[in-house]
Amino acid sequence: MSSSDPILVDAGHPRPSDDDESSDTFEMANLEDIAVTPNPHKQGYHTPFLPDDGGIQSDSEDDDDEADEEGGRALLGPSGRTRGRERSQGPAPGVWEQVKGIVIETAPTLLLTTVGLLFTGELLNNVSHWKAMEQIEELIMIIPVVLNLKGNLEMNLSARLGTAANMGELDRRSTRNQLIFGNLTLLQVQATVVSFIAACVAFILGRIMPRNSPAQPADLIGVNSTVVDAADMLFTLATRQAKRPHHYPEKDPGGVNEFLMTAASAMTAACLSSLILGSFMCMLIVLCRKFGRDPDNIAPAVASCLGDLVTLCLLGAVSTVYITFVHTPLPLIMICILAAAAVGWTLVTRRNTLVRDLLLEGWSPLFAAMIISSGTGIVLDTFVTKYEGFALLAVVISGLPGSVGSIFVSRLSTALHAASVTIFALPISTDDLVSQKPASRKHHPSSRLVMITLLCVTFPVEVIFMGVLRGFGWLHFPILFVIFSLVFFCIAVVVSLFIAKYLTQFLWNRDLDPDMYALPIHSALVDLVGQLLLVGCFEVVSLLGLDIKASR
Repeated sequence: MSSSDPILVDAGHPRPSDDDESSDTFEMANLEDIAVTPNPHKQGYHTPFLPDDGGIQSDSEDDDDEADEEGGRALLGPSGRTRGRERSQGPAPGVWEQVKGIVIETAPTLLLTTVGLLFTGELLNNVSHWKAMEQIEELIMIIPVVLNLKGNLEMNLSARLGTAANMGELDRRSTRNQLIFGNLTLLQVQATVVSFIAACVAFILGRIMPRNSPAQPADLIGVNSTVVDAADMLFTLATRQAKRPHHYPEKDPGGVNEFLMTAASAMTAACLSSLILGSFMCMLIVLCRKFGRDPDNIAPAVASCLGDLVTLCLLGAVSTVYITFVHTPLPLIMICILAAAAVGWTLVTRRNTLVRDLLLEGWSPLFAAMIISSGTGIVLDTFVTKYEGFALLAVVISGLPGSVGSIFVSRLSTALHAASVTIFALPISTDDLVSQKPASRKHHPSSRLVMITLLCVTFPVEVIFMGVLRGFGWLHFPILFVIFSLVFFCIAVVVSLFIAKYLTQFLWNRDLDPDMYALPIHSALVDLVGQLLLVGCFEVVSLLGLDIKASR
């Protein structure tokens, strides 16, 4: 095999020689999705046994048939995905049948995600005027921080369970129950910790920010501020109502009572959101598996969208209840109860052999993503008033490529986990993956084709979005601007897919589970890149003398 040959994997064949392993091409399209558990000493999955309904095959005549039927499922379409021993029946799906499955599963998900982003922003605009939010500034400040951290937790959960589902770990009732319960207890621990940290960040920001006006979410974290400003513009234009100016008196920084109120509200909302949304995501992934759908194509984008929406609803409701008890011991009592519950969930999680090692993983990317998103907020704050319609367009040019990339990260991670078990050991790098036979390769499209498919899925969503803005008169722009915006949008999607690809490779080569580490960093980077590209688009059309106007 020459250095230009793609790196593939075939479960039924020996590892390549050192010369073969020298290839530096990262091609994971045909990685086998064998229904087995990952390496028990790597990546945080600790299963003491292999499922008896599709484990590692022996060196028998069944190897080739099983490989042909199972190959490529982790990374590609779900049309051939079945359950249990049913996997050994029926012909392998063709390339275009699998591509069709990707389109059918991802297109509605991405369209609904885009709509959901706008509704989340409108909800935030309403919640920010509630009594609790106006009385305690830290509650406004905490919103983008806690949404950023909590959203990443849900995406990580969906990626982990998507990998487990595609590898057959959810097909056995005992393993499924243990995995789901362990991940839900882990999510409770993570939600408690990140919400308390978010309260601390909000308290610090409340001390250092100017006090002459309430802090706005747009000043803090870019990933959510994009949605806030976009929704504000969209619904204002839709209703043709101008907002009345508010005059706020100068206020003193919040004290201990305000901090306790903020922390109690954030922790309660985060824990309830983790319970509700975590259970929903588990049910969604199990149903996807049951009906032959690929959860990697659906769950990450849904988790990102619903995570913000559910958490924000609960935060608004909980803070409204707690505001009447702000000067009582109730907030402190709730913090103590939730902290004690988190300790209990930690002990329960440590007893679960499948997920206990995950307690110490994945923390650094959460906070790294929060720092990167702060840079996105600077970009938004700088240009949102300079260019009309900037925030509204930033929703799609940042949010949609991020959702597509999260799908690709989840698929790549599933493929790598499956391949690591298939060859009996975790590869040091993706170059160690075994190349697949030409006979079975023809059934499975390359990762390049998968990337092109995902790009083609997102393009109509962007076109529809631009058409809605123009059709309803919310934004007025020349056709040349549409062309430039579509070009820059496609660049953002391509960058997102390549970041997903090489970030996953980078983490995997360093024995870091992409399901735990990749999505937070990817999401933050794509938000930043997307908004920088949008700035470039506006600069280009400005140099050409074109104007974009928002209806007032």
